[in-house]
This record gives sequence, structure tokens and C-alpha cells, in this order.
Amino acid sequence: MKKFNILIVPAACLLILSSAVNIPAQEKPVQISLFNPVQLYDETTSITGLRINLLYGKNTKITGLDFGLVNHTTSGVSKGVQFGVVGIADDDFTGWQDNFVNITKRHFEGLQWGFVNYAGTMSGVQIGLINYAANMTKGLQIGLVNIIKQGGQFPFFPIVNWAF
Repeated sequence: MKKFNILIVPAACLLILSSAVNIPAQEKPVQISLFNPVQLYDETTSITGLRINLLYGKNTKITGLDFGLVNHTTSGVSKGVQFGVVGIADDDFTGWQDNFVNITKRHFEGLQWGFVNYAGTMSGVQIGLINYAANMTKGLQIGLVNIIKQGGQFPFFPIVNWAF
């Protein structure tokens, strides 16, 4: 009976500890990813430093240099420089996005440089063939197709569009 109690107490403690919700992940200085989930740290980890995504990398946020084919952040404010083919920020991004396709779903502040640029709320400059801002608080669009749904000088204007 004593052996049974000795096993029950640690097992109950492990069960209680493993059921804890939203344990914040630590920030890591380097991430290397082949594709999610084949990466050094899982997608709930924040990276402060360098992230290299050979095919597809996904983390909560990054502060620093983000380089790869598909660069994806999911929450929090990502800050820094992002180079690749596709850059996706589900939350906010501050800095320079230089991808073929740049997508920041919430607030973008800085420079988006690519073939297609998209921002939920834009403060800065978009340079590309197609530029779209759902809301532009302050900034400039340079490209063939420039769309500012709310806050811009024109809802659509080729070559250049702005909000000040």
C-alpha cells in the first residue's frame, strides 16, 4: 500500500503541472527551420536575434533579422528586418519587410518593399507593383496599383498615393 501512495502523489503532481495553460515560452537567440514543425524551437517561441527559414518558419514574434522563403509570425510586435519570398505577420510589424509578398494583418510601421504589399493599418512607405492598406494613418504608396481603403488621399490611385 505504501508503494502505491509513493507512486500516486508524484503522478498527481505531474498531472496538475502538465495541465497548466499558457506557460510563456522563453525567447531564443537563434532559430533554424526547415519547415514548421521541423525547426529548433517550436512555434510558440519568440526569437530575439536571427531566424533562418529554409522553407517555412513560424514563431510568435521575432526581433532582429528574419531570413527565408516563407517567414511567419503569429502574435506580438515583430521588429527588425525580414527578407524572403513571403513574409506574413499575423499581428504587428515594425521595421523593413523586403519580400516578394509582404502581409501584415494588423499594424505595420516602416518600409514594405515587394511585388505585393498588404497592411491592415499602415504608417510608413509601401513600394511595389500592388500596394494595399486597409487604413493608412500616415504614409506613402509608390506602385502601379495603390489602394488605401480608409484615411488616404484617394481610395485608389496609380503611381503614387498618400495619407498625411
